[in-house]
Amino acid sequence: MDKNLNRRSFLRASAAAAFLPVVASRVLAQGSQGAQGSPPSPAQQSNPIICGSGSNRYECTHDWIKPPAGMTFGDTHGLTQDKSGKIYVAHTVGAGSAPAAGVCVYDANGAFIKSWGSEFAGGAHGLDLRVEDGKEFLYHCDTRRRCVEKTDLDGTVIWTASCPMESGVYEKPQAWCPTNVAFSPDGNIFVGDGYGGSFIHVFGRDGVWKKVIVKPGSGAGEASCPHGLWVDARSTKPTLVVADRGNRRIQVLDLDGKHIAFHTDGVRMPCDMKFRDGMMLVPDLESVVMIYDENFQPVVSLGDGHPSALRGAPRDQFIPGKFVHPHDAIWLANGDILVAEWVPIGRVSLLRKVS
Repeated sequence: MDKNLNRRSFLRASAAAAFLPVVASRVLAQGSQGAQGSPPSPAQQSNPIICGSGSNRYECTHDWIKPPAGMTFGDTHGLTQDKSGKIYVAHTVGAGSAPAAGVCVYDANGAFIKSWGSEFAGGAHGLDLRVEDGKEFLYHCDTRRRCVEKTDLDGTVIWTASCPMESGVYEKPQAWCPTNVAFSPDGNIFVGDGYGGSFIHVFGRDGVWKKVIVKPGSGAGEASCPHGLWVDARSTKPTLVVADRGNRRIQVLDLDGKHIAFHTDGVRMPCDMKFRDGMMLVPDLESVVMIYDENFQPVVSLGDGHPSALRGAPRDQFIPGKFVHPHDAIWLANGDILVAEWVPIGRVSLLRKVS
């Protein structure tokens, strides 16, 4: 399967689309924006861009995180933050970058610290962090090398998991292309084969394949491009929540892959999700970031830029306060939101919670 099929179909549909209902209201104050890496203009500082409504209002700062000197971002695909506050950005690396490092590390204020991971150039995608026996580890999904890789916070590789041919569901290794992982309470790892066969696998903490729990399709318990997934621990019985992007829905499963529910309110093309204080944060490739409540009902839409045909556009054509293609979003430790977008020149924006 062509890993970019869903994206190309999406772009064709977006270019033709005239309208898609906005589920929650938003307030957008227009500002101006410079090129990648430029500081906010005086107009931006005096006229902040506000997204959201009511008690869910955020000041939007585009390019809050910038690439270091000598480097340009490629598609900015993944984000995570460690317990010390450091922020990690996974990107595919812009042409001519030196160094060509797929992971950039920043402090809690967005200042660049270091970069590493030349092996992720062209393939850096999903990025998540788990604490194991008191130590933090990063889990990377690499769509160029078609693998899941576990590293420490400095990039030292612990293990690499390639296509699980022993699963019996692939004719060749190239049919597998993992996009994101989630962490089971029992230590296992769920892997979404989003750009490959649309299976969801279970691997052990040691990177050894165990089983398939979801197969491709459009029915209950099936998925089409399970692009992102996360364990929802908001209730006493954790569930696996899947960004079933090809089916344009969010699907809830038990930890063995049995279907529980579909959710489609406010859902377009969900990429991933994260949970905090009972809320679920979802970056949606169709140009919006959504927050949902504990019942999977939309609370607010942020920076809705749909329909957008700006993926390949120069920076000065991006619309301040509106997203092009959100691909990952995380809550930072202080409750602010960081958004990474699938645009070839990269963009990482801060949504700072305001009263």
